[in-house]
Amino acid sequence: MNDTPGWTSPGSASSDGQDGSGIPRPSSPGDANGSAPQWSKDQPPAGQWQPPTAPAPGTQAPARAQSGPGWGGPPQHNQWGRPPAAKPGVIPLRPLTMGEILDGAVTTMRRYWQTVLTISVTVAVIGQVAEILAQRYLVPAAPQVDPDASPSEQLQQSADTLQNSVIGMGPAFLIMLVATLFCAALLTVVISRAVLGRPVTLAAAWQEARPRLLPLLGLTLLLALMSCGIMFVGLLPGLLLGGTGGAVLAALGGIAAFAAIVWLTVRFSLASPALMLERQGVLTSLKRSAKLVQGSWWRIFGITLLTQLLIFLVAMIVAIPFTAIAIGASEGGFSGFLSGTTPENSWTFLIVTGIGGVIINAVTYPISAGVTALLYVDQRIRREALDLELARAAGLPGYGG
Repeated sequence: MNDTPGWTSPGSASSDGQDGSGIPRPSSPGDANGSAPQWSKDQPPAGQWQPPTAPAPGTQAPARAQSGPGWGGPPQHNQWGRPPAAKPGVIPLRPLTMGEILDGAVTTMRRYWQTVLTISVTVAVIGQVAEILAQRYLVPAAPQVDPDASPSEQLQQSADTLQNSVIGMGPAFLIMLVATLFCAALLTVVISRAVLGRPVTLAAAWQEARPRLLPLLGLTLLLALMSCGIMFVGLLPGLLLGGTGGAVLAALGGIAAFAAIVWLTVRFSLASPALMLERQGVLTSLKRSAKLVQGSWWRIFGITLLTQLLIFLVAMIVAIPFTAIAIGASEGGFSGFLSGTTPENSWTFLIVTGIGGVIINAVTYPISAGVTALLYVDQRIRREALDLELARAAGLPGYGG
């Protein structure tokens, strides 16, 4: 007989003098003679269950007896449902929400601020100094715009201005690329330790990240060349055709190329942490990223887009006052700026805006690298049960050595 209440099925056959409820039947004289038991005709009416009724207005409901834990009241905390996930570090070891990914990146920066800010500030200062020198000595001066020029001359002046802008963006873009690469490599190591709740020093992060810098540089350059090649292919037919039709074709080709670049950027967005943490090669990291992103492209795109929008807002909040101060402290001030005299190559303007750039990059580098690394961890938790390996690595009880 099963002594557990509720395990006997209704209507099951009785055995050993028991009915289907498992309760022994009362004996009677007839049982001893082998005849059927004789029951009295004066039996009490069958019990009928009635639902509980609400107490009358102004009266108090009777208190229920407490017969054990969980009876007579709501269940205690964590008595029902799934237990909370383990959290040895900055994130819980389970599939993450967008808010938890952002919170994990910010918590890493706040909890390990000495190591994180040392990395980000150092990289930001070196990058800003190199960018200031490039803008001062490599970027050609902007041509003066003649308001009395003919339409063809104004078109040529606009083309020259665009050319100078592209030339000026080149060194700044390369410097920013290299600075972001070094910062992302070091911060990925820091975040991988923060997930386990283990601090890491700058020396330890550099020692672990240094062998992976050249492969990471190759991966970054490969993605940049891939994007440039796709854009060139998209614009080439319109440029070859020329005229109004060529301009329309070039615009359509540029839009299609831009969409392809965005798709590939998201698809390969997890290649950098895969290369750093799994110590894979360049092509293997690209394949790993494509596998992890598959089926979650829109989710990763949305989180990445929201992160970049937040970074842009932070950058604007910091950049606007520093730009205003730089314009006011430069020669000519706001009156010269409004009249068309741009102080972009003056030392005062470059130094003040460079200080603002250091602050912006020191804050945004850890957030961007943290979101990318935690997206990688989240996708591996969802697909490969990485949370179990992280729990074992963190030394949590119940997960093995």
